Amino acid sequence: MTIEFAAAAGSADILALLVHDGQPLAGPAAAADAAAGGALARAQAASRFTGGARSTLSVLAAPGVEAGHVLLTGAGAADKFDDLALETAAGQAYHAVKTSGGAVLAIDLSHLSPAQAARAGFAVQLAAYRFDKYLTKQKPEKLPSVKTVRIVTGDVEAARAAHAPMQAVAEAVHFARDLVAEPANVLYPAEFARRVKALEPLGLKVEILGEAEMEKLGMRLLLGVGQGSVRESQLAIMRWDGGKAGDAPIAFVGKGVCFDTGGISIKPAQGMEDMIWDMGGAAAVAGLMHALAGRKAKVNAVGVLGLVENMPDGNAQRPGDIVVSMSGQTVEVINTDAEGRLVLGDALWYTQEHFKPKFMIDLATLTGAMIISLGLDYAGLFSNSDELADNILAASPRVGENVWRMPMPAQYDKIMDSKQADMRNSAGRDGGSITAALFLQRFTNGVPWAHLDIAPTAWVKDSQRPTVPDGPVGWGVRLLDRMVQDSYEG
Repeated sequence: MTIEFAAAAGSADILALLVHDGQPLAGPAAAADAAAGGALARAQAASRFTGGARSTLSVLAAPGVEAGHVLLTGAGAADKFDDLALETAAGQAYHAVKTSGGAVLAIDLSHLSPAQAARAGFAVQLAAYRFDKYLTKQKPEKLPSVKTVRIVTGDVEAARAAHAPMQAVAEAVHFARDLVAEPANVLYPAEFARRVKALEPLGLKVEILGEAEMEKLGMRLLLGVGQGSVRESQLAIMRWDGGKAGDAPIAFVGKGVCFDTGGISIKPAQGMEDMIWDMGGAAAVAGLMHALAGRKAKVNAVGVLGLVENMPDGNAQRPGDIVVSMSGQTVEVINTDAEGRLVLGDALWYTQEHFKPKFMIDLATLTGAMIISLGLDYAGLFSNSDELADNILAASPRVGENVWRMPMPAQYDKIMDSKQADMRNSAGRDGGSITAALFLQRFTNGVPWAHLDIAPTAWVKDSQRPTVPDGPVGWGVRLLDRMVQDSYEG
């Protein structure tokens, strides 16, 4: 689909006009209504449409309007019309007509700023995402007909300039969503690494380590998770050098369990198919690095992805095994389904040792306990740094990716001690998300660090946001890109 910016709607099939809740038609909507001899206002008066968010009213063949189809689009309360409300309206307009048969949708935002026009184009790009590559019998009438979305603005060049970095972020979110959506027989560790390597034309430097290299580094926590799979584990290191030469990078680490059976501590069969997205953290980090490179961010950044499959076979890791980590600390494996923290433990240690970063943020679909704690609309935030946590929390409402900071009490840390080794990888259900975070903290070596448990947010089954489809969200790409822009690019 093409996003374009223009000074007029031109020969669009559909013209979308914003209407605020409980307010008379105004701006472009009022002008179109006047041209139509009041037909739009009459249609509104005869309906229940008030302009509420996520509502639309279709008016066909309005006289005096060049488009054959006018879509009055609810923009919600005028005093609450921020960037996210604009995204909702633009995304809803697209969804309302995407299969209408029309090919060109114009959204008249000539009364708004060029930056807002750009934001609307960005929202439509997110809303238009589809993962349908494996559907072979789609009915033509179910396929989107809209091929061009034309955003009408008073300053075309300024809108295009504002949209360019947003375009890069939209492409990065799509990339992350594709990774999460792929089935595990297609996206296994080596294939994930290959797709990341293919991003080098953006200016990224990508290095892939296999099992032999990781064995030399002593990354036996990560390797232990993958030893039951016929697929080789990988470590993907992505670098973007957009800042000053010699400046310490900021670092992001992702859990990339491409499929998680639970290993010997095997999961129940029901719902196990959802474990194709247990690599959502690594997808988010890969998408973030894609975004930073795509918009030429003025920052040095590194992304480290621990890519494994957790499978049960005769060579699989067993409960009761004791493993030596890259840090030299020993871990008693209590539950092989608490595998993500093992992958991240070695990946975090590698990151701080090799790159000496300003901070590290890890993302992981780590614990089902996080869903119990926060439901399905918030990710859990754990951190040893108030400054870093505050920067994440400040970015969160700007992009609509919700975060709640969780406690990390010292007395809970002792729960992770083992009588047989330096620590154990699981301490049971009580406070499970907290104890998992405390386990990870033991591998940060005092570096400022935050952990985002995105188990609740990586995948959505009943989306309430037009810009987020059911299925893979790409959660974290926008949040961390926004945080980097606001706090680390000067």
